Amino acid sequence: MSMYRASQGIAQASNPNAPAPIPASSVISARGLTKVFGSGDQAVTAVKEIQMDIMPGEFLAVTGRSGSGKTTLLNLLAGLDQPTSGGVVFEGRNLTEFSESQLVDMRRSRIGFVFQSFGLIPLLSAYENVELPLHIGGTRWRERRQRAGEALELVGLGSRTGHRPYELSGGEQQRVAIARALVTGPSVLFADEPTGELDSVTGISIATILRDIARERGVTVVTATHDLALAGMCTRRLEMADGAFVER
Repeated sequence: MSMYRASQGIAQASNPNAPAPIPASSVISARGLTKVFGSGDQAVTAVKEIQMDIMPGEFLAVTGRSGSGKTTLLNLLAGLDQPTSGGVVFEGRNLTEFSESQLVDMRRSRIGFVFQSFGLIPLLSAYENVELPLHIGGTRWRERRQRAGEALELVGLGSRTGHRPYELSGGEQQRVAIARALVTGPSVLFADEPTGELDSVTGISIATILRDIARERGVTVVTATHDLALAGMCTRRLEMADGAFVER
């Protein structure tokens, strides 16, 4: 029996120190989530005993200083890294039980990623960058064209589909990155410092897009950010320090 299988729960009434049961409605839950890099005297605990539940359609900000553990936490929640102890339940399944191929399939179909540096391929147009995940996944051409076009329209770039990244502003490049993250129809979008390389006005426009994605499309958006304007638009904010959540 998996300690973290959501359908079975993980707390026993007879053990008051057991982790809280995982809500059946949560899209992501973590219990005792810990990540240690190195060993012995060189060991650094980046994430410490995190307990959290994230609900469908939530717009969640994880804030804190650089080095507080925000990015490591996102990587663990998304299955990009393995915890030292504890576990993550994603849509009712314990990620520690996934094979590598199952993790890849999950990330391709159920999770979208947006990064601070955009991560666009310079020689591809906006449309081609957005279409690429579908092409890799074997989606037929006609469906790829429709879904990539719809994703670019969603972020307000329907008229810029043929432009390459160097022909786009920083804000437009991040919009393309968001469209690419959404084109596979994920249930969760992870955004690591999505406004970190943008000016404040452009950052607010990106934050608004992320908020609307959660509010209008029901996609769960989890962002790690230093941007207080972005954090202020979220439905919930958690602050980290030294790998753990702290009171604000």
